[in-house]
Amino acid sequence: MSFSNKWDERYQENTHMSIWPWSDLVSLVMHNKPPKEKFRVLELGCGAGANIPLFITLGADYYAVEGSQTIVNQLHKQYPQFKDNIIVGDFTKDIPNQEFDLIVDRAALTHNNEKSIIECISKCHKQLVSGGKFIGVGWFSTEYDEYEKGDKAEDIWTKTNFIEGNFANVGRVHFSNKGHLLDLFSKFKMLSMMKKIHIDELPGNNLKIVLWNFVAKKI
Repeated sequence: MSFSNKWDERYQENTHMSIWPWSDLVSLVMHNKPPKEKFRVLELGCGAGANIPLFITLGADYYAVEGSQTIVNQLHKQYPQFKDNIIVGDFTKDIPNQEFDLIVDRAALTHNNEKSIIECISKCHKQLVSGGKFIGVGWFSTEYDEYEKGDKAEDIWTKTNFIEGNFANVGRVHFSNKGHLLDLFSKFKMLSMMKKIHIDELPGNNLKIVLWNFVAKKI
């Protein structure tokens, strides 16, 4: 499995427990959701379910593939209506055999190497309906200061063994520049790409955090 067991350890320790919808994802979904009243959405790596309330509000038929058994057990108790739809698995290798109108990823796919990401995107392209969209939020840029840290993994874009900072003890971390993102989604039409730059001025380390948000359409 491409999924790092370190994430399951983090959930067992009740860390990385994001439970509120991500504002950038909310905005992109609201601007790109299918026009039909009922639509089917797949979330890659739903984590603690931060975005599930958004899709409940929209009346979506929600599916998710998440690598952590610990967090999936919690989500089944919290959202019993999606017990059959939220599954434990490796979304780089296997996603539900359904047609999806929308696939969203809030920086879950970024914790894999290039080969696994390419395989996942190919599977997503296959399962999306014609004109369906892939929304990526918070993908890490090579301009992110953390890219210079950690050890090189299987390819030039992927680092691992971070011992401190935002990526300590989470396994692989994949970074992208504009050209790399366009290559990864070459089967899609990229509708929008936004690079967000944050400077962490307090407590004074001036860490530069650079993230990509994008929308790609199946053509």
